[in-house]
Amino acid sequence: MKTNQIIKSDGTAVPFNPEKLFNSLVNSGAGEGVAREILSEIESDLNSGKSTKDIYRKAYHLLRMRSKAVAGRYKLKRAILDLGPTGYPFEKFVGALLMNRGYSVKVGEIVKGKCVAHEVDVVAENDHDHFMVECKFHRDPGRKSAIQVPLYIQSRFQDIFAHYKKLPGYKTKLHESWIVTNTRFTKDAMDYGKCVGMNLVSWDYPNGGSLKNWIDYSGLHPITAMQGLKKKEKQLLIDNGIILCRDLVDNIEKVESLGIPHARLQKAIEEAGGICGKTE
Repeated sequence: MKTNQIIKSDGTAVPFNPEKLFNSLVNSGAGEGVAREILSEIESDLNSGKSTKDIYRKAYHLLRMRSKAVAGRYKLKRAILDLGPTGYPFEKFVGALLMNRGYSVKVGEIVKGKCVAHEVDVVAENDHDHFMVECKFHRDPGRKSAIQVPLYIQSRFQDIFAHYKKLPGYKTKLHESWIVTNTRFTKDAMDYGKCVGMNLVSWDYPNGGSLKNWIDYSGLHPITAMQGLKKKEKQLLIDNGIILCRDLVDNIEKVESLGIPHARLQKAIEEAGGICGKTE
């Protein structure tokens, strides 16, 4: 049987992988029965040349007809892209993911190096580890971070770690440089990262430790995954530090003061609770 070729966001053609679509639906919270139904409907009119974006849109529409909360979790990649236009909300989001993993986190820090000071997107540490994290946010899902990114970041972090390794309390810590992007890295960038010991995290890399894996494991989904609020209302929330669905549920008094119509806000809080697992 001939396998249909579908077009990725970067323009490359790949074979359609039904197992990947099925797993993404199940991982979002859809039952296996629902996932099979949706997969069957997708495959019924699938043809070569269809884009992954078209397939995603149809799967999302079919899923939303069954559950808004599950559809919100499935919308994850688009929701991350919608955190823009600036990269700061993404930095806050990455900081929240690391905080959920037990690290003390600071976002947007000026950090002293051996030679000069540097602005670092996220500083994360605990009793044993000290991480400097650069966040590369892209609005274009097909854009990749090339080798120039880790080359530049590595030189900055070497200067920082040369200073910190001499400080009391930091001499025995594991010092690591990280780059986290919401899209992907080029092969050269990943190869260089492996060679010099940098931790590169993209939407689907590394296997088992990708950005998508981080979010799935933590249950920390951005408010841009929601459908119950207008775009300008989501931006209003982001501008006031409400980045996660969990933030919306946990800061109701603050959110109510922002002027969002009460009826829509109540439905949005319920939807956010469903997405982050705080309500059924």
